[in-house]
Amino acid sequence: MSSEKFESLEDDLTSIIDGLKERIEKKIPVYRGEEKKTAIRHAGRNLEEAEFVMQEMEEEAKVAPVPYRTQMLGKLRNYRRDLEQASKMLKKESGRPVGGSDNYGFDREDKMIASQRSKLMQGTQSLNRASESLARTQQVAAETDMIGVDTIDELGRQREVLVRTKDRLGETDQNLGKSRKILKSMATRVMTNKMILIVIILLELGLLGGLVYWKFFS
Repeated sequence: MSSEKFESLEDDLTSIIDGLKERIEKKIPVYRGEEKKTAIRHAGRNLEEAEFVMQEMEEEAKVAPVPYRTQMLGKLRNYRRDLEQASKMLKKESGRPVGGSDNYGFDREDKMIASQRSKLMQGTQSLNRASESLARTQQVAAETDMIGVDTIDELGRQREVLVRTKDRLGETDQNLGKSRKILKSMATRVMTNKMILIVIILLELGLLGGLVYWKFFS
């Protein structure tokens, strides 16, 4: 089951229903007078307690994941039928209002206690709903904080990548500058070698011309 609270409430409800059935089926039929009135009154309180637990379980089922929710609601329907059956049996055993009361033998003081208990149940339910809402809000805030931390980490990693890329570009620019200097030096050497070669060729032509002149005109 998805909710530990639902399981705990289910144990409480099962215990209440079992005690209620035992009181209605075995004790009330053999009681007489004030003893029977007290037993009927206690059974009515058990019904109220079971109804309150059922409401708590319904609240848990509403916020449960769908697969678990279907299972929870199925159990709640079965428990609801058990309570309705127990209520009918209690009315049957009580026969008519005991001590002038129409609420399973409750007298005026019991009605006041039941009213106060009902208000307390409503207040508890409201408090539980507020607590659940606060818990969901805290969960969303925690998730948002985690997303913010992850985003900051990702931005930090991207910054490191950009810094490394910038450093590599700087190194590449330095290498290109060195390459330009090398190419310029090589071009200068080529031009110098060409000039030296031209001078050598001119000198050789001059010497050759001098030899020809000396041979034929001397």
